[in-house]
Amino acid sequence: MADIRIEEWRPAADDGVVEMLADVLHAVVHDGASVGFILPFPIAEARAYWRRRVLPDVQDRKRRLLLAWDGAEVVGTVHLNLDTMPNQAHRAEVSKLLVHPKARRRGIARALMTELEALARTERRTLLTLDTRTGDSAEPLYLSMGYTLVGAIPRFAHAPDSPALDATSIMYKELLDQ
Repeated sequence: MADIRIEEWRPAADDGVVEMLADVLHAVVHDGASVGFILPFPIAEARAYWRRRVLPDVQDRKRRLLLAWDGAEVVGTVHLNLDTMPNQAHRAEVSKLLVHPKARRRGIARALMTELEALARTERRTLLTLDTRTGDSAEPLYLSMGYTLVGAIPRFAHAPDSPALDATSIMYKELLDQ
């Protein structure tokens, strides 16, 4: 983990980060991650997701994006979605915790989540919510970091590689007095 650094993405014109993020997303979906996409999932679709859906929100500060760097390469990311209604300005949503399959088992996901929680505190967010496919490897990570399981919704989303419908686990964490 010593060679991994976590930084917030501040997009610059043609900085190459979108291409690296597309590679991470493409790799995790092809590795079976349930993060909103289904196979077949071409790299062009991954690029379009970052350029059309994420980049505008990052530029508008509706979403903060953390990147895990291994040298000059992005190997992981997580989103902090801040675009809430006025009566929910105290909360944010965690989404798309992604670690490239070649970089797993190095503590990167935990490091990203730790930094995300610190970032949420700077944004004065005291409640974080998230959902994750029930039974995925991220579920025990979130629980070990103090997230509370609210419950599971059956048949919530299509599996990335089959017509099966998977359950999703809903979780939250309060950042009060921490």
